[in-house]
Amino acid sequence: MAMSGGVDSSVAAAMLVEAGHEVVGVFMRHGSPVMAGSLPVVDAGGKQGCCSVADALDARRVADRLGIPLYPLDLSEQFEGIIDYFTSEYGRGRTPNPCVRCNTWLKFGKLFDYADAISASHVATGHHARLVAAGDGVALHRGRDRGKDQSYVLFEVGAKRLGRMLLPVGECTKQEVRQRAAELGLATADKPDSQEICFVAPGRHAELVADRLGGSRAGTIESADGTLLGRHEGIERFTVGQRAGLGIATGRRLYVLRIDAEARRVVVGERSELPTQTCTFSGGGWMVDAPREPLRCLVQCRATQPEAEAVVTPLGQDRFAVEFTAAEPTATISPGQAAVCYDRERLLGGGWIEG
Repeated sequence: MAMSGGVDSSVAAAMLVEAGHEVVGVFMRHGSPVMAGSLPVVDAGGKQGCCSVADALDARRVADRLGIPLYPLDLSEQFEGIIDYFTSEYGRGRTPNPCVRCNTWLKFGKLFDYADAISASHVATGHHARLVAAGDGVALHRGRDRGKDQSYVLFEVGAKRLGRMLLPVGECTKQEVRQRAAELGLATADKPDSQEICFVAPGRHAELVADRLGGSRAGTIESADGTLLGRHEGIERFTVGQRAGLGIATGRRLYVLRIDAEARRVVVGERSELPTQTCTFSGGGWMVDAPREPLRCLVQCRATQPEAEAVVTPLGQDRFAVEFTAAEPTATISPGQAAVCYDRERLLGGGWIEG
C-alpha cells in the first residue's frame, strides 16, 4: 500500500485491512535536494504537495493506528529523472505533467518491483479511480466522485498492470473518505488535499527550471504578426493558454498562443486565436488495442479541464490526430500535457500533446 500521509491513502489502507488483506505500507522518499535548499516545498501559507517530512509522520501515525508495518522506500535516484523531465520540458517551451510520470515510473513502476521482492500480490494506492471487470480482464474507469477523479494521471500505467492494482477509495466520494477517516480516528481525517507539485514551492517552478538548466531563457513577447510587445524573464514562466502574469500592458486581454523555445519567443494574441479544436499526440499508451481507424470518443487535455467529444485518427508510428467536434471550442490545448481518451467512464488510452 503506497501511503503518502494523505487521507485517501490512509482510508484505502484501512479498507484493505478491514477486508482481511495482509497490508504492507510503503512511504516513498524522493530525497529531492530542492526540499532542503532555497526552494522549499512548504510556503508561508502552509500549502504543500506530498512526500514531505510531515507527510511521513502522518503516514507513520496511520500505520500504527491500523497495526500494519510501514517502510520508507528510497526512490531519490528515480525521482531525479522526474525532475529532469519536468525541467527539460519547460526548457523546450512545453508544459509537463510530473504526476503522470510519477504514477507511471514510481507508484505503478518501482513499487511493483518492491511488491515482487516481498512476494506481495497487489499494489494499492489512494487514487480516485475504479477498476471494473471487463471481459477476461480489468478496465480502468473514472472515480465515483467525478470532482476528485484521478484516472487522467493513470493513463500511462498500462493494461498489464491493472490486474495487480487495487484502488479502494475509487468507489467513494471525498466526503465519505473523510467521514470514514474520522470514524476510524485517523490523524489525516481533516488534512487538506495536496494540490501542488511535491518537489518545489507553489509559484517557484521557474526558479527551479532556471537553476537546473543553467539560467533563465529570457526573450521577447510578440504578437502573431511579429510585432514586439515586450520582453520576458524566461519561457519557463509561460504555458499555452496563460493570460495572467504576461508582464505587458496593451489594453487588451491577451493569451499565450505558442512558445518558440529556440528563439525564446512567446507569441500572444486574442482568445479566439488559441488552439482549441485540433491537436496531435504520441508516445503514451493504450488500455485497449490502439485504434487503427478514426475513433469517436471523449478526449481530456488537462487534469483540471472537462473532456469533450472528438474524433481520434491514427497517423502511424504511434501518433494520433484529435479533432474536437463540439460547436463550442474546447479547453486550451497545451503541448506537453496529456490527451486522454475515454469511452464514457472507461479510460481507453492517450499520449503526450505535440502541438
